[in-house]
Amino acid sequence: MNASSNSVRVAIVGASGYSGEELVRLLLRHPRAELVAVTSRQSAGQTIAQVFPRFATHPTARSLKFSDPDTATLARQAEIVFLALPHGVAAEFAIPLLRSGCRVIDLSADFRLKSAEVYKEFYAHDHPAPELLAQSVYGLPEVHGEAIRGARLVASPGCYPTSILLPTLPLLRAGLIRPTGIIADSLSGVSGAGRKAEIDYLFCECNESVRPYGVPKHRHLSEIEEQLSLAAGASVVVQFTPHLIPVNRGILTTLYLAPSRHLATPADVATLGAEISACYAQAYSGAPFVRLLEGKALPDTKNVVGTNVVEIAWRLDPRTGRLIVMSAEDNILKGASGQAVQSMNLICGFPETEGLL
Repeated sequence: MNASSNSVRVAIVGASGYSGEELVRLLLRHPRAELVAVTSRQSAGQTIAQVFPRFATHPTARSLKFSDPDTATLARQAEIVFLALPHGVAAEFAIPLLRSGCRVIDLSADFRLKSAEVYKEFYAHDHPAPELLAQSVYGLPEVHGEAIRGARLVASPGCYPTSILLPTLPLLRAGLIRPTGIIADSLSGVSGAGRKAEIDYLFCECNESVRPYGVPKHRHLSEIEEQLSLAAGASVVVQFTPHLIPVNRGILTTLYLAPSRHLATPADVATLGAEISACYAQAYSGAPFVRLLEGKALPDTKNVVGTNVVEIAWRLDPRTGRLIVMSAEDNILKGASGQAVQSMNLICGFPETEGLL
């Protein structure tokens, strides 16, 4: 696939969840994507418009029916297949699809790690396809864009890792922060748990409530630490605490980082501040979906929900000697489906922003 392609045929496996629904929305309106198949066992036989009435004005939504997932049929229909499935299940579909020549963009955690042992440690079961880990590309377009262009298997990052890695990786690679003592606090909307009926996520349980969960070892720590360790060239351990907040979508992350040198004087603070600004500018000046905030502006989920943008801002605190970095994103878009479509654009040679603005 390259820029000369006029369009690409795409399919979504697991299209009835929140990420799947958002993929449907993005791909229906994408000017160079033809949505040819959507699968969901629970919705099989119904049209997209019947399951998601908000798409009913689109002719494809009125005609295309959900089907039971069948990899042989999908391989005949589509060139790129998105897997919006739970971890452990996605790999079962990726194996035959890759063998059939499809390119696969996986939104689960099945191919984000390079170590089957670490996967088992965090996900409590053996990896279903360890032989594919070496060929998967971690789908963070702003960091691994060139590798994504030639990838056959893209492992789209988790929502929390995206909000942590994009602000941290440039600083770590530039040696501006220490790889030790990294603390991350994140607050996420309820849609991050997926579309499922569980007591913890019922309206009356979430509304007017803020609570931590997944402490001290949330599953996303595995990919966060692996990516930071690769950047640092040494093992990185992160203290990460996620929180559930009573909004539908959005993630706000606050990072507490240790500068690589002591801030003894105001001149030290000014010098490091200039270096941090230059570091972020170099890393993201050409990144259409990273918004570096200036002046007094701070990240706010209301400015990114419904977009594929991540906002980043930072402050140096001379009193504590810490660097505070903050980010905001839409957990279903930049943290999942939007980022996956961004990777598809790179694979196909389309403009990176195609269908995402």
